[in-house]
Amino acid sequence: MLSRLTRLQGVVACAVPLVGLLATAVFAPLPFSVAQPGMTANVLGENQGTPVITISGAPTRKTSGQLRMTTIEATGPDADVRLADVIDGWFRGDQAIMPRDSVYPSGQTTKEIEQHNTEQMEESQDAATRAALKYLDRTDDGIKVTLKLADVGGPSAGLLFSLGIVDKLDGDGDDGDLTGGRTIAGTGTIDTDGTVGAVGGVALKTQAARRDGATVFLVPRAECSEARSELPKGLRLIPVTTLEGAVSALTALESGKGSVPSC
Repeated sequence: MLSRLTRLQGVVACAVPLVGLLATAVFAPLPFSVAQPGMTANVLGENQGTPVITISGAPTRKTSGQLRMTTIEATGPDADVRLADVIDGWFRGDQAIMPRDSVYPSGQTTKEIEQHNTEQMEESQDAATRAALKYLDRTDDGIKVTLKLADVGGPSAGLLFSLGIVDKLDGDGDDGDLTGGRTIAGTGTIDTDGTVGAVGGVALKTQAARRDGATVFLVPRAECSEARSELPKGLRLIPVTTLEGAVSALTALESGKGSVPSC
Protein backbone atom coordinates (compact mmCIF):
# COMPACT_ATOMS: atom_id res chain seq x y z
CA MET A 1 0.00 0.00 0.00
CA LEU A 2 2.80 2.40 0.86
CA SER A 3 4.66 1.47 -2.32
CA ARG A 4 1.62 2.12 -4.53
CA LEU A 5 0.92 5.43 -2.81
CA THR A 6 4.51 6.50 -3.29
CA ARG A 7 4.36 5.71 -7.00
CA LEU A 8 1.11 7.65 -7.31
CA GLN A 9 2.64 10.63 -5.56
CA GLY A 10 5.59 10.39 -7.94
CA VAL A 11 3.31 10.43 -10.97
CA VAL A 12 1.45 13.44 -9.61
CA ALA A 13 4.72 15.21 -8.87
CA CYS A 14 5.88 14.68 -12.47
CA ALA A 15 2.51 15.64 -13.90
CA VAL A 16 2.46 19.06 -12.26
CA PRO A 17 5.56 20.38 -14.07
CA LEU A 18 4.35 18.80 -17.35
CA VAL A 19 1.02 20.60 -17.08
CA GLY A 20 2.94 23.77 -16.33
CA LEU A 21 5.09 23.36 -19.44
CA LEU A 22 2.05 22.73 -21.63
CA ALA A 23 0.31 25.76 -20.19
CA THR A 24 3.41 27.85 -20.86
CA ALA A 25 3.60 26.63 -24.46
CA VAL A 26 -0.09 27.39 -25.06
CA PHE A 27 -0.26 30.81 -23.44
CA ALA A 28 3.29 32.21 -23.58
CA PRO A 29 4.46 34.32 -26.54
CA LEU A 30 6.71 32.41 -28.95
CA PRO A 31 9.70 33.79 -30.93
CA PHE A 32 7.92 33.68 -34.30
CA SER A 33 6.25 36.04 -36.73
CA VAL A 34 3.19 35.21 -38.80
CA ALA A 35 3.58 36.44 -42.39
CA GLN A 36 1.08 36.72 -45.23
CA PRO A 37 0.97 38.20 -48.76
CA GLY A 38 1.42 41.96 -48.62
CA MET A 39 0.87 44.90 -50.94
CA THR A 40 2.33 45.19 -54.41
CA ALA A 41 3.19 48.38 -56.28
CA ASN A 42 3.70 49.14 -59.96
CA VAL A 43 7.11 50.83 -60.15
CA LEU A 44 6.21 52.21 -63.59
CA GLY A 45 3.26 54.08 -62.10
CA GLU A 46 2.32 55.90 -58.91
CA ASN A 47 2.18 54.88 -55.28
CA GLN A 48 -0.11 56.92 -53.03
CA GLY A 49 -0.35 59.62 -55.69
CA THR A 50 3.40 60.00 -56.26
CA PRO A 51 5.39 58.55 -59.19
CA VAL A 52 7.60 55.71 -57.98
CA ILE A 53 10.33 56.52 -60.52
CA THR A 54 11.15 60.08 -61.56
CA ILE A 55 13.98 60.67 -64.04
CA SER A 56 15.52 63.97 -65.04
CA GLY A 57 18.42 64.78 -67.34
CA ALA A 58 17.29 62.38 -70.07
CA PRO A 59 14.15 61.78 -72.17
CA THR A 60 11.91 59.01 -70.88
CA ARG A 61 9.53 56.64 -72.65
CA LYS A 62 5.80 56.26 -72.14
CA THR A 63 5.45 52.69 -70.94
CA SER A 64 2.62 50.17 -71.02
CA GLY A 65 2.11 47.17 -68.79
CA GLN A 66 3.19 46.97 -65.18
CA LEU A 67 6.26 45.98 -63.17
CA ARG A 68 5.00 45.19 -59.71
CA MET A 69 7.30 44.87 -56.72
CA THR A 70 5.93 42.54 -54.04
CA THR A 71 5.95 42.45 -50.26
CA ILE A 72 4.92 40.35 -47.30
CA GLU A 73 3.17 41.56 -44.17
CA ALA A 74 4.36 40.14 -40.86
CA THR A 75 3.22 40.53 -37.29
CA GLY A 76 5.18 43.29 -35.59
CA PRO A 77 8.35 42.71 -33.54
CA ASP A 78 6.39 43.28 -30.32
CA ALA A 79 3.38 41.14 -31.26
CA ASP A 80 2.50 38.12 -29.12
CA VAL A 81 2.43 35.00 -31.29
CA ARG A 82 0.93 32.01 -29.44
CA LEU A 83 1.05 28.29 -30.08
CA ALA A 84 -2.44 28.38 -31.61
CA ASP A 85 -1.25 31.01 -34.12
CA VAL A 86 1.75 28.87 -35.05
CA ILE A 87 -0.33 25.71 -35.54
CA ASP A 88 -2.93 27.61 -37.58
CA GLY A 89 -0.24 29.18 -39.78
CA TRP A 90 1.45 25.86 -40.48
CA PHE A 91 -1.76 24.47 -41.99
CA ARG A 92 -2.60 27.52 -44.12
CA GLY A 93 -1.24 28.13 -47.59
CA ASP A 94 -1.67 31.89 -47.31
CA GLN A 95 0.46 32.25 -44.18
CA ALA A 96 3.99 31.35 -43.15
CA ILE A 97 5.53 30.97 -39.71
CA MET A 98 8.98 32.53 -39.67
CA PRO A 99 11.51 32.87 -36.84
CA ARG A 100 11.19 36.45 -35.60
CA ASP A 101 14.95 36.97 -35.93
CA SER A 102 14.70 36.18 -39.65
CA VAL A 103 12.16 38.98 -40.09
CA TYR A 104 13.44 41.55 -37.61
CA PRO A 105 16.98 42.12 -36.30
CA SER A 106 17.19 40.81 -32.74
CA GLY A 107 17.93 43.07 -29.82
CA GLN A 108 16.48 46.20 -31.43
CA THR A 109 13.50 48.37 -30.60
CA THR A 110 10.64 48.88 -33.03
CA LYS A 111 11.94 52.34 -33.84
CA GLU A 112 15.44 51.00 -34.51
CA ILE A 113 14.02 48.27 -36.76
CA GLU A 114 12.02 50.82 -38.76
CA GLN A 115 15.15 52.94 -39.17
CA HIS A 116 17.15 49.86 -40.26
CA ASN A 117 14.52 48.93 -42.88
CA THR A 118 14.42 52.51 -44.17
CA GLU A 119 18.20 52.56 -44.54
CA GLN A 120 18.11 49.22 -46.37
CA MET A 121 15.49 50.58 -48.78
CA GLU A 122 17.57 53.70 -49.47
CA GLU A 123 20.69 51.62 -50.11
CA SER A 124 18.67 49.34 -52.39
CA GLN A 125 17.36 52.30 -54.38
CA ASP A 126 20.86 53.67 -54.85
CA ALA A 127 22.17 50.27 -55.95
CA ALA A 128 19.22 49.81 -58.31
CA THR A 129 19.87 53.16 -59.97
CA ARG A 130 23.58 52.47 -60.37
CA ALA A 131 22.95 48.98 -61.75
CA ALA A 132 20.40 50.23 -64.30
CA LEU A 133 22.55 53.11 -65.56
CA LYS A 134 25.60 50.83 -65.73
CA TYR A 135 23.63 48.27 -67.73
CA LEU A 136 22.58 51.04 -70.15
CA ASP A 137 26.13 52.46 -70.23
CA ARG A 138 24.77 55.85 -69.21
CA THR A 139 26.65 56.48 -65.98
CA ASP A 140 28.15 59.79 -67.17
CA ASP A 141 25.06 61.36 -68.77
CA GLY A 142 24.02 63.54 -65.83
CA ILE A 143 20.87 61.51 -65.31
CA LYS A 144 19.16 61.87 -61.94
CA VAL A 145 16.78 59.18 -60.72
CA THR A 146 14.46 59.61 -57.74
CA LEU A 147 12.69 56.57 -56.29
CA LYS A 148 9.80 56.89 -53.84
CA LEU A 149 7.78 54.07 -52.32
CA ALA A 150 5.89 54.93 -49.16
CA ASP A 151 5.56 52.56 -46.19
CA VAL A 152 7.90 49.91 -47.60
CA GLY A 153 11.28 48.99 -46.16
CA GLY A 154 14.06 46.53 -46.92
CA PRO A 155 16.10 45.76 -50.05
CA SER A 156 13.92 43.26 -51.92
CA ALA A 157 12.49 45.71 -54.50
CA GLY A 158 15.93 46.38 -55.99
CA LEU A 159 15.51 44.26 -59.11
CA LEU A 160 12.12 45.78 -59.98
CA PHE A 161 13.45 49.32 -59.45
CA SER A 162 16.28 48.63 -61.90
CA LEU A 163 13.94 47.13 -64.49
CA GLY A 164 11.62 50.11 -64.15
CA ILE A 165 14.48 52.54 -64.80
CA VAL A 166 15.63 50.52 -67.81
CA ASP A 167 12.09 50.40 -69.21
CA LYS A 168 11.56 54.16 -68.81
CA LEU A 169 14.89 55.03 -70.44
CA ASP A 170 15.36 52.33 -73.05
CA GLY A 171 12.54 49.77 -73.02
CA ASP A 172 13.57 46.61 -74.79
CA GLY A 173 16.17 48.54 -76.82
CA ASP A 174 14.03 48.37 -79.95
CA ASP A 175 11.24 50.85 -79.14
CA GLY A 176 9.20 48.27 -77.27
CA ASP A 177 8.27 47.78 -73.63
CA LEU A 178 10.03 45.31 -71.39
CA THR A 179 6.63 44.15 -70.15
CA GLY A 180 5.12 43.55 -73.58
CA GLY A 181 1.97 45.11 -72.07
CA ARG A 182 1.79 42.39 -69.40
CA THR A 183 1.57 42.71 -65.63
CA ILE A 184 4.89 41.34 -64.47
CA ALA A 185 5.84 41.03 -60.82
CA GLY A 186 8.94 39.90 -59.01
CA THR A 187 11.34 40.26 -56.16
CA GLY A 188 15.08 40.25 -55.56
CA THR A 189 17.83 42.42 -54.17
CA ILE A 190 20.35 43.94 -56.54
CA ASP A 191 23.99 44.98 -56.31
CA THR A 192 25.52 47.87 -58.21
CA ASP A 193 27.04 45.35 -60.64
CA GLY A 194 23.59 43.97 -61.46
CA THR A 195 23.74 40.75 -59.43
CA VAL A 196 20.32 39.64 -58.16
CA GLY A 197 20.16 38.29 -54.61
CA ALA A 198 17.72 36.07 -52.74
CA VAL A 199 15.01 37.41 -50.44
CA GLY A 200 12.52 35.94 -47.98
CA GLY A 201 8.84 35.04 -48.26
CA VAL A 202 8.88 34.24 -51.98
CA ALA A 203 5.94 31.81 -51.81
CA LEU A 204 3.79 34.51 -50.21
CA LYS A 205 4.93 37.13 -52.71
CA THR A 206 3.81 34.97 -55.64
CA GLN A 207 0.34 34.91 -54.11
CA ALA A 208 0.33 38.69 -53.74
CA ALA A 209 1.47 39.01 -57.36
CA ARG A 210 -1.26 36.78 -58.78
CA ARG A 211 -3.89 38.46 -56.60
CA ASP A 212 -2.95 41.80 -58.19
CA GLY A 213 -3.08 40.56 -61.77
CA ALA A 214 0.45 39.39 -62.56
CA THR A 215 0.93 36.52 -65.00
CA VAL A 216 4.75 36.42 -64.80
CA PHE A 217 6.95 36.43 -61.71
CA LEU A 218 10.70 37.10 -61.68
CA VAL A 219 12.34 35.11 -58.88
CA PRO A 220 15.97 34.82 -57.75
CA ARG A 221 17.10 31.49 -59.18
CA ALA A 222 18.19 30.20 -55.76
CA GLU A 223 14.56 30.43 -54.60
CA CYS A 224 12.87 28.56 -57.44
CA SER A 225 11.98 25.63 -55.22
CA GLU A 226 10.28 27.81 -52.61
CA ALA A 227 8.42 29.77 -55.29
CA ARG A 228 7.07 26.54 -56.80
CA SER A 229 5.85 25.24 -53.42
CA GLU A 230 2.70 27.42 -53.32
CA LEU A 231 2.64 28.69 -56.90
CA PRO A 232 -0.77 30.14 -57.84
CA LYS A 233 -2.43 28.90 -60.99
CA GLY A 234 -1.78 31.15 -63.99
CA LEU A 235 1.54 32.56 -62.76
CA ARG A 236 4.70 31.78 -64.74
CA LEU A 237 8.06 31.74 -62.94
CA ILE A 238 11.18 33.15 -64.59
CA PRO A 239 14.41 32.64 -62.60
CA VAL A 240 17.03 35.39 -62.75
CA THR A 241 20.55 35.91 -61.42
CA THR A 242 21.43 39.26 -63.00
CA LEU A 243 19.74 42.40 -64.28
CA GLU A 244 21.03 41.64 -67.78
CA GLY A 245 19.51 38.16 -67.61
CA ALA A 246 16.18 39.57 -66.43
CA VAL A 247 16.06 42.06 -69.30
CA SER A 248 16.99 39.33 -71.80
CA ALA A 249 14.29 37.02 -70.47
CA LEU A 250 11.61 39.71 -70.66
CA THR A 251 12.72 40.70 -74.16
CA ALA A 252 12.54 37.08 -75.31
CA LEU A 253 9.12 36.69 -73.68
CA GLU A 254 7.85 39.83 -75.43
CA SER A 255 9.24 39.04 -78.88
CA GLY A 256 8.73 35.29 -78.85
CA LYS A 257 12.34 34.92 -79.98
CA GLY A 258 15.03 33.29 -77.90
CA SER A 259 14.73 31.15 -74.80
CA VAL A 260 12.94 32.14 -71.63
CA PRO A 261 14.35 30.36 -68.56
CA SER A 262 12.03 28.52 -66.20
CA CYS A 263 12.24 27.07 -62.70
